[in-house]
Amino acid sequence: MADKKPTTKKTTKVAEEVKTLEQLHEELAAKRQDLIEARRGHRAGELANPRVLTTTRKEIARLLTAIRAAENEQKESN
Repeated sequence: MADKKPTTKKTTKVAEEVKTLEQLHEELAAKRQDLIEARRGHRAGELANPRVLTTTRKEIARLLTAIRAAENEQKESN
């Protein structure tokens, strides 16, 4: 029988700095623009590393999650 690999627990990342809602929106806009430019470069065959598309999409998703959490926290405090 094959040996099973030991499972590892995933740990959550701790934010290095706390960003305001405004900063998160600005960063989101910049990442979306980067994704548009990367897609354009990929279509033209100029993109050296296509993984940039995946990592940028994931960063956008993380930003959207952080924005939603900040908005919910702000609503609860009011």
